[in-house]
Amino acid sequence: MPTMLPARQFSALRLADVLASSLDAVCARPNALDLPPVRKAVVILADGLGVSSLRARAGHARFLSSRLNKASIIDGVFPATTAAGIASLTTGVEPGQHGLVGYQVLDQANDRVVNQLTGWDDGMQPATWQRARTVFDRAADEHVPSFAIGPRRFVDSGFTQAVLRGAQYVPAEKVADRFAAARNILNDNPTALIYLYVAELDIAAHALGWESDRWLAQLENLDSEVTRFAATLRSDEGLLLTADHGVIDVPNTRHVLFDTEPALVSGVRHVAGDPRCVQLYLDPQQYAVTADTLADAWRTSQGDRAWVYTRAEAVAAGLYGRVAAEVLPRIGDVLVAARKSIAYYDSRPTDQRARGMIGQHGSLTDEEVRVPLIRAGAFAR
Repeated sequence: MPTMLPARQFSALRLADVLASSLDAVCARPNALDLPPVRKAVVILADGLGVSSLRARAGHARFLSSRLNKASIIDGVFPATTAAGIASLTTGVEPGQHGLVGYQVLDQANDRVVNQLTGWDDGMQPATWQRARTVFDRAADEHVPSFAIGPRRFVDSGFTQAVLRGAQYVPAEKVADRFAAARNILNDNPTALIYLYVAELDIAAHALGWESDRWLAQLENLDSEVTRFAATLRSDEGLLLTADHGVIDVPNTRHVLFDTEPALVSGVRHVAGDPRCVQLYLDPQQYAVTADTLADAWRTSQGDRAWVYTRAEAVAAGLYGRVAAEVLPRIGDVLVAARKSIAYYDSRPTDQRARGMIGQHGSLTDEEVRVPLIRAGAFAR
């Protein structure tokens, strides 16, 4: 059976260009986004704010939606998940280079699955597991002070150390407080690069779905805060707002318990990834099942409900960009990316709390991959 190719082509401009181009603008250099020279730049990452959701709720986010057009839509990364997306934003390189190639991936050296958001320990050191220099590191080379603003609970996390190294972390709990902190930094520094993280939309989507009242309230609050903040920007201050991924709501009636079909887990030692982008790792001690035969079993079973790739096919298709040899084993032997509004779960583990999530992401659909690039201040001119 032939390989199912993605139903999309990635755009020329990617999430990886956003923060890197902002630093270039501060340094008065040409850049991928064609941003004009500025003294100070602010990049807002609204976790989970996909283009499709923003368009569907345009009347509740008038500032953001009024600036959304064909030129302000870019692609995130594959998998469409936070660990991979934010790492690409803050390093300026693709997942195959920085190494965060999913939510959960195989740590081959320790024969275990690791969570790249919360699973950092001595066996997965932030300074080496995330392989690329950050844009903040490069800013220091240019004598540009850089700042990361977000909730206090992330100050010392392994993920922060991996993807925000080089930036001064400024804790602020409420969204309004984060924007106030950004304004203070702009006031106090003749030049600056600021990253501002908004987690609230993604949290609401996972709990109740992007179509919930709670998600809508968070969108309205974000739009209001961005509107106020943009009005304070001076002629040498530029603002960009983007996202790491979008969201699809998947009710529990649309869960696929793939382990109940033996052929789909035969020969598999580890299951990782996201519910909409499962990564399967074969047991190296067995030879009966290969990546090709396992992929064929999934294609036969799921038909047009999913895109199925072997690792070799995914790399050849450029889904991860250029892939370093060190990163290659972190990618599943077989990848299953949901095409329909479904989520894949393994019902064998005791802990099934993840099945309570409604908002989902990780796959190749437009709803998950396409994100906004909203420009304001000097970047809007």
